[in-house]
Amino acid sequence: MNKSTEVLTTKLPLITLVFWIMKISATTLGETAGDLFSMTLNAGYAASTIVLMSLFLIALFFQLRSKSYHPALYWSVILLTSTAGTTMSDFMDRTLELGYMKGSLILVTLLIIVLATWKYTVGTLSVDHIKSRKAEIFYWVAILLSNTLGTALGDFLADDSGLGFAGGALLIGSLLVVIVGVHYLTKINKVILFWLAFVLTRPFGATIGDVLTKSTDKGGLNFGTVNSSLFLLTILVCFIAITVKNQKKQFKQSHVINA
Repeated sequence: MNKSTEVLTTKLPLITLVFWIMKISATTLGETAGDLFSMTLNAGYAASTIVLMSLFLIALFFQLRSKSYHPALYWSVILLTSTAGTTMSDFMDRTLELGYMKGSLILVTLLIIVLATWKYTVGTLSVDHIKSRKAEIFYWVAILLSNTLGTALGDFLADDSGLGFAGGALLIGSLLVVIVGVHYLTKINKVILFWLAFVLTRPFGATIGDVLTKSTDKGGLNFGTVNSSLFLLTILVCFIAITVKNQKKQFKQSHVINA
């Protein structure tokens, strides 16, 4: 393995329980922050999408240039894919009047195309060992589409399906539990399960975000987009701080062992 390959394999976090907690926190924050931009601040879906996509591309530029895993940078990019995905999905579904079902089908198709192209050109969809710049770019495009799709699915469950915000969260949460069980009890391809879980954690976060922000007459807790976003940001920052602390501790231990 050459040096450049070793660098790329250390740029992504390990897929652990902490990863999924942070992913759900980031995607839920993406929902509330996206609504904060587009609705509370009245910026609109199109303008919010342009601003947030620009911030995403800037953060992604630094992520691609980085030589190792930086938790704050990585999760900033994840958060921006979720926030931009929220406004982009709302723009498609509401401004363009495609509706949640049609918007979801378009995004599912795009995601399948990206994953199939990634598999065909790179040979694997593994997220544990990203060994090339091409695979890394596919990884982030797939994540952006996954989080955008998750918003549309979450809105469909909450509004069109009749389940409501809490019902949608309960359904997605149950599906995630099933995926966890399948992961540990069967030999089904782990990469497929990862992407299923990754997509589903977005509508799970979206519906939880709606539960936090929407008014009580709509089935929410009426915390508002500002308070909910600050609360979720605090949780995410705390986990990032813990991750950085553990990373530094492991680095010091490895140096002691190698000394």
